[in-house]
Amino acid sequence: MMITRDDKSEKVQYNIVDFPAYIKPGVLSTYPNYSAISHWHDDVEFIAITSGHMLYNVNGEIVRLEEGDGIFVNARQLHYGFSDDQSECIFVCVLLHPMLLCSSRYLEQKYITPVLQNENLPYHLLHHDVLWEQEILQSLLQMQECVSNDLAELKIQSLFYQIWFQLCGHRQLLDKTFVRNHHLSSLKEMVSFIQEHYKEKISLSDIAKAGCVGKTSCCAIFRKFINQTPNIYLTEYRLQKSMELLMDTDLTITEICYDVGFTGASYFTETFRKSFGCTPSEYREK
Repeated sequence: MMITRDDKSEKVQYNIVDFPAYIKPGVLSTYPNYSAISHWHDDVEFIAITSGHMLYNVNGEIVRLEEGDGIFVNARQLHYGFSDDQSECIFVCVLLHPMLLCSSRYLEQKYITPVLQNENLPYHLLHHDVLWEQEILQSLLQMQECVSNDLAELKIQSLFYQIWFQLCGHRQLLDKTFVRNHHLSSLKEMVSFIQEHYKEKISLSDIAKAGCVGKTSCCAIFRKFINQTPNIYLTEYRLQKSMELLMDTDLTITEICYDVGFTGASYFTETFRKSFGCTPSEYREK
């Protein structure tokens, strides 16, 4: 369940409340239309593909992740994974807050902040056939294996240091030139508006106003960076929220329908079925 902070960045639901690490396997078909929701957070994110493939969008740039490969996404980058042909992908998702590495101010200033604030490093692809990148991928899989074991927190933190050692040791390879786009700020404001007001009746004008742009520019920005219209993004966000309520609450289908902003139960059911291949009731039973 996605919870946001005051700036609308995601507040990650960690495996252990007081230890800022989220490590879980993922299956792409469990997301509406095989697409996660575009979001950002203070944590750095790693994805390791264990089966299949997916496309990954970071600030509007789309890369392909193959089986055995992965990606590092820097903090506060707008990102999400998806499949354009609805093919299955199984992966490990690891979110780690940089505070785990900041044992001293000296280390933070010398090794952590320069990576986090590197505007030329929104992401870096991890290839299984590049030795140092392969070591990062192996560390991610080790994190998943040990997450429920004794001393898991110490092992995870140790592996995180190893990963950061590799990133800093190859810093010269990580520096790339990315074209910055001021429309990203507008997009974040519009996405934040949708995530805050999805339960209400929202018009295209409302979304555009949140980003201080016109309706035409609003649609163009969503198309460029998320490859969706604002209305489709809104619908899929509502569907994701409904999915969470179906799994975690005893609310009726009708109650969930109106709680997430749909205007009628029949429309909600049909939209849900088109995205997931089953009705909300069938999804809950599964």
